[in-house]
Amino acid sequence: MTRISPSPSSLAIAVSTLAAVLALAPVPGQAQAFPEKSITFVVPFAAGTATDQLARAIGNGVSAEGRQPVVIDNKAGASGFIASQFVAKAAPDGYTVLITTNTTHAANEHLFKKLPYDPVKDYVPVAALGKGGQIMVVNPAFPARTVAEFVALAKKNPGKYSFGSGSSSSRMAGELLQQMAGIQLLHVPYKSNTLAVTDLLGSQIDMMITDTTTGLPQVKSGKLRALGVSGAARSPLAPDVPTIAEAGVKGYEMGYWFAAYAPAKTPPAVVNRLNELLVKAAKSEAARSAFYEPTGTEVFTTSPEDMGKFQTAEAAKWGRIVKAAGIEAE
Repeated sequence: MTRISPSPSSLAIAVSTLAAVLALAPVPGQAQAFPEKSITFVVPFAAGTATDQLARAIGNGVSAEGRQPVVIDNKAGASGFIASQFVAKAAPDGYTVLITTNTTHAANEHLFKKLPYDPVKDYVPVAALGKGGQIMVVNPAFPARTVAEFVALAKKNPGKYSFGSGSSSSRMAGELLQQMAGIQLLHVPYKSNTLAVTDLLGSQIDMMITDTTTGLPQVKSGKLRALGVSGAARSPLAPDVPTIAEAGVKGYEMGYWFAAYAPAKTPPAVVNRLNELLVKAAKSEAARSAFYEPTGTEVFTTSPEDMGKFQTAEAAKWGRIVKAAGIEAE
């Protein structure tokens, strides 16, 4: 039998093809090796904010489990544009992660005509990290002592009373209240919720629905009066404060959420490893005591796939609220 030997050129092609296939094949243990250097958590808001506190609490857990440093990089301003755009353009290797909220990935697309980033195409969802409700507060001098009384006053005086907001979550909570309660309020925008609270303390605005981290300390000190919380259940930090739904606006529910995103095209194995590290850190006792329990935030985690589905549903919900409120995109 005659043996036919491959020509040098065909042999070279075969070797080259095999090398290419092997280069693309996943290496066992590759994901487990991640991380091999420090990871940067990019936060769209200033140091001391709830998102910053969460990033630091979870960062400690990720650092301990991954045995690499986690650096917190606060790129505050422009409604989260700066941080979001930075991460969108970062190398898709898992070492730059956006720790953000519904502001950048559910609300902004409806509040601005043009974004410098695409909240879907520019990222891969990694995990949900938590969610919580807000608290509806007024100055103690304000005549209403309950949500029902506030609604009654507002109905008698359309447009007379105001509400302030310094975040998209706070703004949308107020807009949803108007829609569901059938009232008309004057919206006063602020650069941050803390600035809005300052004016509320001085009775320059009448009401706001703010995050518990900002509003609850003022309630406990007696400087503000709590009328209700915006979540589906009462806050463990203020069990005597009813939900807005049970206090007079049936079906009302509005909150905020935190999530992690990596740049688009980050390898699935790396995304899954990041998810594993983040979820474990979020569920740790250290993170609970450092962030979740003090702020009344619920530990809420997901797979990357479920986070994508959750974001889609939330973006649609926020879009409906913005449209019903007649808010014109900036």
